[in-house]
Amino acid sequence: MKPLKSWDILLRKRNLFSDAGKYGFKMKQLPFMGVICSVMLFIIYRTTNYQYLQTKIETALQPFDTAKDYPEESQNLNGLPRGIVEARSDLELRPLWGTSSSRLKGHDYSNRNLLAIPVGIKQKENVNSIVQKFIPENFTIILFHYDGNVDGWWDLDWCNDAIHIAVRNQTKWWYAKRFLQPAVVSIYDYIFLWDEDLGVEHFSPRRYLEIVKSEGLEISQPALDPNSTDIHHRITVRARTKKIHRRVYDLRGNVKCSDESEEPPCTGFVEGMAPVFSKSAWHCTWHLIQNDLVHGWGMDMKLGYCAQGDRTKNVGVIDSQYIVHKGIQTLGGGGTKSKPSKAAGYAKKQNPIPSDVRTEIRRQSTWELQIFKERWNKAVAEDQSWVDPFKTNSLKSDERRRKRRRSRHH
Repeated sequence: MKPLKSWDILLRKRNLFSDAGKYGFKMKQLPFMGVICSVMLFIIYRTTNYQYLQTKIETALQPFDTAKDYPEESQNLNGLPRGIVEARSDLELRPLWGTSSSRLKGHDYSNRNLLAIPVGIKQKENVNSIVQKFIPENFTIILFHYDGNVDGWWDLDWCNDAIHIAVRNQTKWWYAKRFLQPAVVSIYDYIFLWDEDLGVEHFSPRRYLEIVKSEGLEISQPALDPNSTDIHHRITVRARTKKIHRRVYDLRGNVKCSDESEEPPCTGFVEGMAPVFSKSAWHCTWHLIQNDLVHGWGMDMKLGYCAQGDRTKNVGVIDSQYIVHKGIQTLGGGGTKSKPSKAAGYAKKQNPIPSDVRTEIRRQSTWELQIFKERWNKAVAEDQSWVDPFKTNSLKSDERRRKRRRSRHH
């Protein structure tokens, strides 16, 4: 029995040494595994950090990524290598030829702005006066020829450097929806979408933008001279003693504006004749423009939702840089007279021009206003996740007013 017992003890010792060896081997592995884990964590950190920085750079270069808005378009691009995708464009002219050095030079897109105007040949002189103010300030000019007459403009010095788009009898908002898509105008810091009948004797684009930037305005307009022909809202009238105003006080008429007013047209409002948008505000506004409602009535009351924050602060009227609204109604007047073709005669029979064009335009505008209101209300009712930021602020203001009233009574 003793030999068996000795053999058993020997086996136990062997197993003990074996386990100790394995344990010792594992102990030796721990520092090595720690190094491996540290290296992997470092690689993951650097990769994540690189991806973050890359995303940040791409966002800065392409702030309006259409692929995010339209996932199906992103899928359609899968056949292209990512580095070749050019997600945006611009309205800058490109030469057909040039020296090698000139072709390789980069374009300076800093501090570039855009002036877009619907024009007719009858307002050529006035449009020329407007553009002459903007040309020295590094503005790109785009003219929307609603009368189809482009040839009548070539004698102007700046005409060859402007962008010309001619489609007969279309409105400013129709043009803007189709040709000022955010990915196309993203290189411009500010977009001036003006009418053609504005007097600019007392207006400086450079000084105007200095005020806009210093005041942090996302949506703005120059004030209207009180002697302007067409004034629809009191808030747009120039205050002679101010540089800028964001609200108006008026207790006359149906709309009464006081310190407690927090809605357009008392505050957070500009009119559609001479609006100026920041890049971010335009990205929102373009999506607000309805594709088929071309007159834009009612949209000015909702522009504050595109002000990138509090509309009572980010929307304003510049008093020190003011314009004259001449109120010349030209849309629908057609272009220069020419001998009609047989096809034109047939089209005229199919779509006869009414005898009183302005009355028909006003009737159409009023109808579109009602449609826009219905679409807005429907969209608000259906989007359960959307919260009206200004309604929330209004409720808070109502509560503050009630507290003030109660404190006065006590």
